[in-house]
Amino acid sequence: MQLRDPAHLVSPRAIVYWTVRAVPLWVLVLAGESFWLWSSPDHPGLPVTVLILTVLFAAAHLIVMPRWRYRVHRWELTATAVYTQSGWLSQERRIAPISRVQTVDTERGPLEQLFRLANVTVTTASAAGPLRIQGLDRATAEGLVAELTESTGHSQGDAT
Repeated sequence: MQLRDPAHLVSPRAIVYWTVRAVPLWVLVLAGESFWLWSSPDHPGLPVTVLILTVLFAAAHLIVMPRWRYRVHRWELTATAVYTQSGWLSQERRIAPISRVQTVDTERGPLEQLFRLANVTVTTASAAGPLRIQGLDRATAEGLVAELTESTGHSQGDAT
């Protein structure tokens, strides 16, 4: 097995999902800074500067981060292994041989359900922990789980 870029991107809807998921934190930060500006009307220079910089940084984050994550997040299932790549600033590639797969799970939180997305978790005997594929189209996730379940059922390994 070779460590390489997996073939499949996640769902394009993940871009909007990751953007929407990042908005509440920026709203809280901007609310705190607005309160700081409001509570110090005699010296508005620093609060205004910080608020403007925060708005610019938040806009850049909300524009760049989801698209960058979309280009990085990949997955692939072959006859012998599951390949994943995730992250955006810090990126990780993982391979799990089919013979080592112990469980396969799907998860869909309320926001993910709204965007018709799902996450697949592949648990192995690895000390590095499970492989997670986030931002999959729901139907793709269900197909992946079914295919992995079938593949691991035919595997000769003992998943340890």
